[in-house]
This record gives sequence, C-alpha cells and structure tokens, in this order.
Amino acid sequence: MAITLSHSTKSIKGTIDLTASKSVSNRVLIIKALCADDFKIENLASAKDTVTLNNLLFNNEEQFFDVGHAGTVMRFLTAYLALKKGEFIITGSERMQQRPIKVLVDALRDLGAKISYLKNEGYPPLKITGGFITGNEIEIDGGVSSQYISALMLIAPKIKDGLKIQFKNELISKPYINMTLEIMKDFGVDISWEEESIEIKEGEYRAKDFVVEADWSSASYWYGIAALANEAEVNLYGLSKNSLQGDAVAQDIYEKFGVETSFVENGIRLSKSLCHPIASSFDFDFENCPDIAQTVAVTCAALNLEAKFRGLKTLRIKETDRIFALQQELTKLGYNLDVDGDDLIINRYSEKTKNLNKWSNVSVDTYDDHRMAMAFAPLALLAPITINDENVVVKSYPDFWKDLEKVSFSN
Repeated sequence: MAITLSHSTKSIKGTIDLTASKSVSNRVLIIKALCADDFKIENLASAKDTVTLNNLLFNNEEQFFDVGHAGTVMRFLTAYLALKKGEFIITGSERMQQRPIKVLVDALRDLGAKISYLKNEGYPPLKITGGFITGNEIEIDGGVSSQYISALMLIAPKIKDGLKIQFKNELISKPYINMTLEIMKDFGVDISWEEESIEIKEGEYRAKDFVVEADWSSASYWYGIAALANEAEVNLYGLSKNSLQGDAVAQDIYEKFGVETSFVENGIRLSKSLCHPIASSFDFDFENCPDIAQTVAVTCAALNLEAKFRGLKTLRIKETDRIFALQQELTKLGYNLDVDGDDLIINRYSEKTKNLNKWSNVSVDTYDDHRMAMAFAPLALLAPITINDENVVVKSYPDFWKDLEKVSFSN
C-alpha cells in the first residue's frame, strides 16, 4: 500500500509521545535473557525488531529462529545462541540472507563456537551448535558494523574468564559501542574500554528494573519536518538530555537548518520560524550516526544546500543499499546528487528549474527500508508526495503515520 501525504498550512504544532529506543531495548532484552533473575523493562520499544527479539528470546520453544528483516536481532542472537547449549538454525528474509555476518562468525569461531553456513559462505542462514565457547581473547575489525562488537560484548560476562576484544582498524559507530558498555555497567558488569580494546570480566548481570528512553533516531524525522516547515513548535516526550544514543547529535545538526532544541520537562521542544537563519552549505561525517543520514540528506536537498555526507560506509549493508536508494529517489524527484565512493554529494539547483508539480506523477520507493519512508515524509510540506509501502515503518516507528496526523498532515 502507498500513502500520499500533504500539509495545507506548512505550520507544525503539537505534542508527540515518541516511540522508545529499539537500540536500547534490544540490548536490555539480551541482558534479561542472560540474567539469572528476572526484572521488568518499562517502555519497551514497540518496533517490530524489538517485538521479534522479545518473542524469539522468551516465547520460542523451537530450535529455529527466523529474524525476518531485523539485522540487529540476527547479530545479537547469533552470539547469544553460540553461548547456549543446543543446536539451532537462525535465518531471515531474502535481504537478510544478503547481509554479511562473516566478521561475527569468524570471531565466535575463534572463541570455539561451532557455526556453519547453510547456503552462501559469509551469509545467513546459519547452523549453530552452542555451548562450546572457551577462548577469552579475540581480534576483530573495528571498521565494519559496531553491532558485531556489541553482540560479543553482551555475551562476554558469561564466558569463563571473561573476554578481551582487540580492534583492528579504527572503530566506527562508537556511540553504539558506548551505549552497550554503559548499559552493561548499569547491570553490574565490570568492563573497561581502552583506545584499541575492550575488556569484560566474567560475572553475572545484576537484575534491576529498567526504563527505556525514547528514540533519537525517530526524533530525527521530526527535526526534518520542523526544518521544512514555515514555522514549528513540537514537543517530543521521552527524550533524555544525557542520552546514550549517538543520534542525539540531530539537535546540533538541525540547529544549522534553523531548528532550535530546548529541553523541557519529560522531553524536548523543537521550534522554527521563518526568521531563523540557515546555513548555505553542509559538510558532516556520519560515521557515528549513520541512521540519521537519510533524513538529513532529504532536508539538505529540500533546502537547496550544497552538502557533502561522509562516513556512510555502513549504509550499503543496511536494509537496502541506502546510498543507492537515496540517489535514486532524490534524483527521481528532481534533485541533483553525486556519489563518490561512500560519500554522497548534494548539488544546488536553480530555482527556475525546480518544479514541485512533477511529484504528482512520481512515488518514492522505500526498498523495504523503514528509514527511507520516514526520511522522505517531510517533503509533503513542500508538495503532496506519495510513498510506497507505508507499512515498512513498523520496523522502528509503528505509529509514525498516526503521529503525523496529530500535526495536521493528511493522507
């Protein structure tokens, strides 16, 4: 199903109870599964990825695990199952079977895990015979996905004598690794991070009730909306000023686009008026916050900014090749982009050549990627826009379209 969005006033005002962070939720669920004593998780994310992980950890009596499109779930469960005694099969969607997992499998094998590929070498599905992890020091490429490292960190306290992880190459997405570290510390784990290694002592997770903060990745779409509005005042509840989430950098990025962030009780307030100045160009390295790159790219294109996006390496192995998808869909809408390796360059256009009416005959494809759908939605403030596969947002923000209605978007 496709959804066609429009907005008549270009003025945004409202209050949104923002969805909980799936990144935090997924980490805490793994900890709960490894903890000897039960504890409550309040405000667990309603994202499909989190629902999938919760069901597979606590409601699955089979030895077969199907993660669907959920990349984090694939990586976290692969490490988790390698630790548990038993024989397991873990698989996913067609796209998931195209997403590499060799770096994690190699690391687990180095620790003694018995894992074999059932189809293509280096990719799911996997057969895991768990319970054989014995080693306690590994070396892993820090320049790939931080989720591999987080997956290893989360199981480390349950490994005899703990685990030391040495990094080859410079780490990417450091905030996600720091998130894992701080959450583990919160549950009583003895863990230290030097420049090129992380060391986790053997021990038990300490049970304690946990409240999940709201999702800064989801907040980024509201920043995109505020930036393209004539004026905006939006309260987003549930966000923390001292957040562990790397995507909280959205508040600094969007200040350049005229959006002010103020912290209020229970969250933040976004404000924008026509008198707010905006930058004429933009250059940023998204290595530590890749999940908001699509949203910011759409914002820059719509504001007609000369922009360069660096640090996008991991975008090619997400739900889709996000660099390719961005170039395809923004070009389709009349914007001018270049791709240079893993960098994305957005070029300014002449106002005379821009014709928003052409959108009426064009729809945005989402490539089974929730972030594509939500990143392009703010363009409805410029002209009505059709986005294909509206249900794709359930992966991270199931109520996104309903929340847009609260601020007078129509569909």
